[in-house]
Amino acid sequence: MKRKKILALLKTGTPLENLLIKGWVRTRRDSKNFSFIEVNDGSCLKNMQIVVDESLPDYSDLKNLTTGSAVAVWGSLVPSQGGGQKWEVQATKMEIISLAPETFPLQKKRHSDEYLRTIAHLRPRTNKYGAIFRIRSELSWAIHQFFRDRGFRYIHTPVITGSDCEGAGELFRVTTLNPSMPIASNEKIDFSKDFFGKESNLTVSGQLSAEMFALSLGDVYTFGPTFRAENSNTSRHVAEFWMIEPEMAFCDLVGNMDLGEAFIKHLVGFIIENCSEDIDLFARFVDKTLMKTLENIISSEFLRIPYKEAIDILLGSKESFEYALAYGSDLQSEHERYLTEKHFKKPIIVYDYPKTIKPFYMRLNDDDETVGAMDILVPRIGELIGGSQREERLDVLEKRMAESGLSKENYWWYIDSRRYGTVPHSGFGLGFERMLMLVTGVSNIRDVIPFPRTPGNIDF
Repeated sequence: MKRKKILALLKTGTPLENLLIKGWVRTRRDSKNFSFIEVNDGSCLKNMQIVVDESLPDYSDLKNLTTGSAVAVWGSLVPSQGGGQKWEVQATKMEIISLAPETFPLQKKRHSDEYLRTIAHLRPRTNKYGAIFRIRSELSWAIHQFFRDRGFRYIHTPVITGSDCEGAGELFRVTTLNPSMPIASNEKIDFSKDFFGKESNLTVSGQLSAEMFALSLGDVYTFGPTFRAENSNTSRHVAEFWMIEPEMAFCDLVGNMDLGEAFIKHLVGFIIENCSEDIDLFARFVDKTLMKTLENIISSEFLRIPYKEAIDILLGSKESFEYALAYGSDLQSEHERYLTEKHFKKPIIVYDYPKTIKPFYMRLNDDDETVGAMDILVPRIGELIGGSQREERLDVLEKRMAESGLSKENYWWYIDSRRYGTVPHSGFGLGFERMLMLVTGVSNIRDVIPFPRTPGNIDF
């Protein structure tokens, strides 16, 4: 039985005898007539203390029990006679499932995050990472709950694609061609000999496919892995990450911003309510301001300002930024955090960006200079959501694609959607790992994903 379930049963007054607990040994200490063994089964943060009397058969075998070993324990839950815990299990039988060697890398001390990344297959057994990945699981459920309650349909968009949604070109190529790839007469790779008969890549976004379903089913969302071949070793970038991308038919930019704000508040509130024990660990040991930040997000009305106003505020500040600013340049993380942490001291939504710094699919505004884009910025993280109203007008879309140097032939199906029953629609993307960084206070994205993929790192 899981420790978390045991604690739930205690509240009902159910007798807890003849329990079976299976888990991994955190520590063992021996007294004259007893052994005290801390066992954790991964279901929650706290360990279960097991008291083993020397009269137990095979008691001498426990002297070999090491940190990291797996055990099965039968016994009764009784009030603890010692400090540090309210309950303990009085063992009536104990079985050693496997013994870990004395060289087990996780001992009873604090290990650095850098070291734990080198043993990512074992780090979920630590308090911090066990808590992170339980929160990750709960946050996934909260995402599906949010959209289901609002009538959205969950769709699965392709992982392998011939389209570049963002137009940045930082794509992982998918090919069955051997290293001596056939070369066409123009000295380029001849992808006609490849598996799909054309160049294909891992997706950076499911948005374009989700748009097609929004124009058929109404409100939809996709939640899956995305990939970017950006050779960056910062605390904010990994090559494989997860994105939540809703698309709404008959929805303009204002409705898009409304949904994004409600979504973030729902997720933060859900985690505070349902993961209090795990969140408390991060509030005590990772970020002392975590709860204040999260409560500020829930209670604040997200202020909405146009891009030009945001630039004016930044240029008028006396802050010394690493990246220079001018109208027409994109906001960097330091600019976003200044706006949310120092100037407004709460989340904000910046909208109507210059078309020159945004992708082709964003709806062109009447000024012919800006597009109906919006970014939701939050303290500590900066941009958490990026979205837009999509360009539904066929002639404008084709013009924007030409300006971006995109081939109509490659996007014929996307263009087709503007011919047959097009409607105003909008959507956004939220980086799942960034959301996890927000609710835990963890500052490095590598520490909120089970097996991070970064340049030069494909272990595990």
